[in-house]
Amino acid sequence: MTDSGTAATAGTPAIRSGRRPGRQDTRQQILDSAREAFAGNGFAKASIRRIAAMAGVDPALVHHYFGSKDDLFLATVEVSINPRTVVEQLIDGGADGLGTRMIDAILQVWESPAGASLVAAVRTAVGDPGSATTLGRFVTIEIVARLLGSMHYPPAEAERRSALIVSQVLGVVIGRYVLRVGALATMEHADLVASVGPNLQHYLTGELPARIA
Repeated sequence: MTDSGTAATAGTPAIRSGRRPGRQDTRQQILDSAREAFAGNGFAKASIRRIAAMAGVDPALVHHYFGSKDDLFLATVEVSINPRTVVEQLIDGGADGLGTRMIDAILQVWESPAGASLVAAVRTAVGDPGSATTLGRFVTIEIVARLLGSMHYPPAEAERRSALIVSQVLGVVIGRYVLRVGALATMEHADLVASVGPNLQHYLTGELPARIA
């Protein structure tokens, strides 16, 4: 006769309870599960509880590592592209040619092994207002705002330039890598950099039209 304290019946997996001990790879397991959940279910339907179950951890551990679901979504993107490092390198090169270096660096990231994760993140954002807001905030705060911050524009002017830059960058990457729009998808890297760089440079350092009262 089977003792009541023995393992569950063969073929029936035991259910884990409580927090699993933290390991070095636990954070990465959560990130991998979050990317899969956001890409497959959308931001709104990808709950912390669901992501925790996919990673095999307690939901409290997800909150411990990442805080809110917004922060977790941002982490899935940030881990892929290391924006702070990219921005620091761009700023170190000075203002001249910054627009060209900016789009060149962004395209290189999208054409790297990290590109698949970024495509999944953008596809999630395109169809999900919640994650679109989060992704837009990430691009604005983590990348563009840092660049403009080095130029010391007044807040309202920095916000206007930021909006123009984000619209240009997201338009290019979504059209090229997600929607695969015609010539934009097949254009040579150098040609695209030469075409878009001057526009970004104008938004970064050029004189914009006066605001209409």
